[in-house]
Amino acid sequence: MVRMAQGFNMRAPLVDGHGNFGSVDGDPAAAMRYTEARLTPIALELLRDIEKETVAFGLNFDDSTTEPVVLPGRYPNLLVNGASGIAVGLATNIPPHNLGEAVDAVIARLDDPSCPLDDVMERLPCPDFPTGGELVDNAEIRRAYETGRGRLTLRARTKIERDRNGKSRIVVFELPYQVNKAALLEKVLKASEEKKALFSGISDIRDESDREGMRAVIELRKDADPELTLQYLYKYTDLQVTFGVNMVAIADGKPRTLGLLELIDHYIAHQRRVVRNRTLYDLSAAKRRAHILAGLMAALDDIDRAIAIIRGAQKVDEARTGLMDAFSLDRDQAQAILDMRLQRLTGLERLNLSNEYRKLTASIKRLEGILKSEKRLARVIRQELLEIREKHADARRTRLIAPEAPRRLPEKPKAAAEKAWVTLSRQGFLRRTSSDPGAKAAEVNGDAAMETVACTSADQLHVFTTLGNVFVLTCAQIPEAKGRERGASIFGLIQGLQKGERPVAMLSLGKGEGELLFFTRGGVVKRTAASAYLLRKTRAQAMNVREGDELISVQPKGEDGVVLMVTARGMSIRFLTDEVPSTGRATAGVRGIALEKGDTVVLAAQTADEGEVLVLTDGGYAKRSLIFDYEPQKRNGKGQKTIDFKKNGVNGRSVVAAFHVTVPFTVEAQLSDGTAERFNTDEVPIRKRFSKGSVLLPVTGGRAVTAAHAVPANGD
Repeated sequence: MVRMAQGFNMRAPLVDGHGNFGSVDGDPAAAMRYTEARLTPIALELLRDIEKETVAFGLNFDDSTTEPVVLPGRYPNLLVNGASGIAVGLATNIPPHNLGEAVDAVIARLDDPSCPLDDVMERLPCPDFPTGGELVDNAEIRRAYETGRGRLTLRARTKIERDRNGKSRIVVFELPYQVNKAALLEKVLKASEEKKALFSGISDIRDESDREGMRAVIELRKDADPELTLQYLYKYTDLQVTFGVNMVAIADGKPRTLGLLELIDHYIAHQRRVVRNRTLYDLSAAKRRAHILAGLMAALDDIDRAIAIIRGAQKVDEARTGLMDAFSLDRDQAQAILDMRLQRLTGLERLNLSNEYRKLTASIKRLEGILKSEKRLARVIRQELLEIREKHADARRTRLIAPEAPRRLPEKPKAAAEKAWVTLSRQGFLRRTSSDPGAKAAEVNGDAAMETVACTSADQLHVFTTLGNVFVLTCAQIPEAKGRERGASIFGLIQGLQKGERPVAMLSLGKGEGELLFFTRGGVVKRTAASAYLLRKTRAQAMNVREGDELISVQPKGEDGVVLMVTARGMSIRFLTDEVPSTGRATAGVRGIALEKGDTVVLAAQTADEGEVLVLTDGGYAKRSLIFDYEPQKRNGKGQKTIDFKKNGVNGRSVVAAFHVTVPFTVEAQLSDGTAERFNTDEVPIRKRFSKGSVLLPVTGGRAVTAAHAVPANGD
C-alpha cells in the first residue's frame, strides 16, 4: 500500500496517503498507526462496475470470503503504472506510461485491430516515468515494444548554472526512475574520491531540495569543464542508468512475455468482456423494472377496480391473487401494486411512471443493440476511455532526447607512479614509506612487522585474512608514515572485516602472473592462478575456508616446487606442489597433511633442498634438523616426526613455532608471563630429525613459550 501512495514510484498513485509515506531519499514510511489512506479517484476507475458482475470472483486464501479474480480496470493500469515482479521466481519489469498516451494507443488499436506498431508508437512513443528525467531515443525502445524485452537508457535531468566569478555548477532537478537521491549523491562523492583524476573539478556536493522541488548541486572549480564532468558522471554514477524492460504479464491464466500490441489486444479483449457483462447485467435489471412498471400502469389505468379488489380481500394473499387474475399479472407485478404508496395515484406520478417506462424501453433497445453489435460495443469502450482521459490525464514528464554521437571520453593523465614500501604489522597497522625501510620496518613502537611489500603508489595491494577473504586497496590509500609513526589501522582502511577476522598476508600481484598457494591451520592447501584475484571489487572470497579452520599463509608459488608443513604435535610432511591441483578462486583446496584430532599446522612453507628446519616447543626446547632428512612423500599423509616429545613432558607438549632456516636470523619468543626472549638461529644446535631437542629458553614457575616470530637480525 505504501508504494501505491508514492508519487515517485507510481505514475498514477492509487492510494491517497495522509502522513509520512517515504521519500525519494529512501526514508521509510511511518508506522501505519500514524498514517491514513484512501483510494484516489483514478483507483476507483479500476473498481468501477465491479458490483455489476463484470468479473469473476473466487475464494480467498482461507476460503472465508470471495474476491475478484481480476479487476474491471476501466483504463490500462498495467501500462500506466507498470509492474515489477509478479511472484517468487517470476520476474517482470514493465515501465510506467502516460495515461493520455496509453488511452490513445488503446483507442488506435480498438478502432483498427490491424494497426501496426509504428502507428501505435506515434501515440505512445515511449515510457513516461513518475520522476521525469530523460530517455535516450534509440532502437531499444521499439525493440522493447516489439518483443517485450529491451534496455532503456535513462538520465537525470540537469542544467549547468554559471556564476559571475566564472564558477559553474551542475544542478540535478529530476532523477532517473527508482534512483535513490541520497545514495546517488554518496556515489558521486565516492566516485570523486576514487577517480580523482577524472573528477578533480568537483569542489562540493550538496542537496538543496525543499518543498518547492528537487535540487541537488554539484559545485565545480573555476577551471573545470562542466560538460565533460557531466559526461563522466553519466558514466560512473547513477545519473545515467539502464532500465531493463521485461514485459511479462498473466495472459489467459499463464505468464507470457508480451509486446506492446499483444498487451493492448489482451486489455481490449478484457474490456469487451467487462462491458458485455455489465450490459447484460443492466439489461436484466432494466427488463425487470420495465416488467414491474407495466403492471403498475395496468393497475393505474383501472385504479378503482384495483382498489375494490384490495378492499374486498380478507388477506394479502387473497388480494394478490385477485389482482393477478383481474389484470393478468404475475406475482411480482401484483406485489408491486400492493406495495405502491397512495401518493403514486396522483396524475403527476402516473406521468412519471409513464416517462420512466418509456426511457427503460429505449435503454433496453440500446443495451440489446450493444450486445448484438461489436462495433457498438467498441464505441462504448472508446467513449468511456476518452472520458477517463479527459478527467485524469496529465502532461508527459519524461523527455525523449536524441542519442548523442558516441565518443571516447578523454582520460586525464594519471600522476606518475612513485616507488613505495608498505608494511603490515602484527597488530594490524599499515604504514607506507617512500624509501626502503629495511631493518627499521622490523619493529615500530613494539609492534613487529609481518609483511613488507615493495610496490608503486598506483599498485593494488591484496590483503588476505583468516576467514579466507581478500580485500583490495591501492597503495595510495595508505597514508605515508613519518619517522616512528605506526601508520593507519587496517580496520579503518578496510571495510567489512568481521569480528575476530585478522590479516595473514599482504601481496602485490602486479599483472597477476604465476600462482598462489594457500595454507590453513587444518592442513588444507590450495593452488590458484594469481590472475583470479585481479578484481574490480574491494572485497571477495579468496578461499572457501571450512568451519572451524582458518587461513594462516598465502604465498606466491616458487620454483622450488616442494612444500613443508609442520604441526603442533611434532609431525611434518614434504610434498611436491604439483600434487596440488589448480582450482578457481572460491574453492576449498585439498588436504596437505592428515592431522590427528586436535592437531594444527604451525608452519607451511616452500623449501629448497638446503637449510634446516628449526622447531621451538612450549617447554623452551629447540633444535635444527637438516632439510634433506625430510624426504618428500605423497600429499595427504600423516607425515613423519620432526621432534620426539617425551611422555613426561620434559621437552614440552607442543610445537609453538617452526622455521625454515637458510641464513641466520633473529627469533623473538613470547612467554606466558608477557615477557619476550630473543635468540639467533645459530644458537640452536643441529640435531637429528627424530630427537627431543635441547634447552634453549629455560621456563620455570609454570611459564611456557606461547608464540614466536622471526625479525631481522639487526632489528634488535
